Amino acid sequence: MKVLVVGDIVGSTGRRVFKEVVSRLRDENVVQAVVVNGENAAAGNGITLTLAEELFKAGADAITLGDHAWGQRELESTISGEKRLLRPINMPPGTPGQGCVTVQTAIGSFVAVNLMGRVFMNPADCPFRAMDALLAALPRNIPVIVDFHAEATSEKIAMGHFLDGRVAAVFGTHTHVQTSDARILPKGTAYITDIGMTGPAHSVIGREIAPVLKRFTTGIPAKFEIAKGPGVLEGAVIDIDRQSGKALSIAPYRYREDDVRA
Repeated sequence: MKVLVVGDIVGSTGRRVFKEVVSRLRDENVVQAVVVNGENAAAGNGITLTLAEELFKAGADAITLGDHAWGQRELESTISGEKRLLRPINMPPGTPGQGCVTVQTAIGSFVAVNLMGRVFMNPADCPFRAMDALLAALPRNIPVIVDFHAEATSEKIAMGHFLDGRVAAVFGTHTHVQTSDARILPKGTAYITDIGMTGPAHSVIGREIAPVLKRFTTGIPAKFEIAKGPGVLEGAVIDIDRQSGKALSIAPYRYREDDVRA
């Protein structure tokens, strides 16, 4: 079973490229399922149910979020109505919504999990304990893939080893920069520190370049607008053995509109 995991969607460009690429991959049966991080889908800050439905119609089976989960105020009162839209599982008890969902495909099922780090991030409960508790409650024979939305590479790598052999895959999101360390860990878990970003290709992690440079070079605050122009979709394709629940392979994926047009 091949699952495409897609890095943080940024704004309308990210949504457009996602629809173009994922619709084609699903139509051609290149992948059997798609999990996408959508926490920057609404102009770079959160997501709405309307935008989530747009991504589901384009081929997403589950949408994960992160530290911008509540960027759009409406989501607090509406997220519980859409079980495929996930906020981090290690948010405090009583937080609306859920952190995992069972995805059904034509050739089998798996559990998608949204998890958030604590280093250089907003306060959250311990992600390691949260995963222990979740795995103890799940059937042992079902594959599990984890979006670990975190800043520190050390925390992400530690989580990969913590879950090695216990889940099918751990992939990082949040930094918007795809890393080159995709691999199968010793006990059979696919791992990559960050799968990258889906949004404006010519940007500073999705934002217009000029105001970001102004802030860095002068210290003067500037509004960081979502960049325009051609888009990029970044992620990874994970091939999962449905019998063992472990990964057979992981391959980074990147599609750039400017490369295609050239």
